Amino acid sequence: MKTVDDTLVEAPVEAPRKGRKNNPEKTREGILQAAVAEFVSQGLSGARVDAIAERTQTSKRMIYYYFNSKEQLYSEVLEKLYGDIRHTESGLKLDVLEPMAAIRRLVEFTFDHHDRNVDFVRIVCIENIHNGENVKQLPTIRTLSQHVLHALDETLRRGEKEGAFRSGVQAIDLHMLISSFCFYRVSNRHTFSEIFQIELEEPQVKTRHKAMICESVTRYLLP
Repeated sequence: MKTVDDTLVEAPVEAPRKGRKNNPEKTREGILQAAVAEFVSQGLSGARVDAIAERTQTSKRMIYYYFNSKEQLYSEVLEKLYGDIRHTESGLKLDVLEPMAAIRRLVEFTFDHHDRNVDFVRIVCIENIHNGENVKQLPTIRTLSQHVLHALDETLRRGEKEGAFRSGVQAIDLHMLISSFCFYRVSNRHTFSEIFQIELEEPQVKTRHKAMICESVTRYLLP
């Protein structure tokens, strides 16, 4: 079977054979995980379906059975990584905490998530290189992201009503403030560490930075 630029041009893709037991969901998840590693390493333009197949010890035919194209696979990687953080955020239960404690929980979660999920940060950087063209085609990501803004807005309004927060803070602005620091220290860790000769991966540095962003956000919210 011939291929051109990772696109099948001949025989239609067949379903996986049923001779042996198979787990379609596990296979699909394995392909997605391998695709994350390939896209993070090579970017959208440089990634190759051949390499993803090699990472999963499967065939390009199998990959195209589950995902019609490299672009669709990339889009599903975006949905998976954004979905992971948004679904976890929804489990923080900010509504059962007093407002300031809820904000601290969200800040600490965001810091830890970005620190532990470098792949997410890299993929977001790659998508920005492409001007967000793929995210524009994925309304699911926008819908999921609205949930965290809604929860944050409810927390801000509760705090404002109780006199714990200053009035008029917009959820989208606070979300950007939190994300910017947590994202930057991961996305720019190599250049920042080299230029300023600081090891951002050292535990004491992480602890200091987490405390700093928590204090910055909570002090900003004070009346």
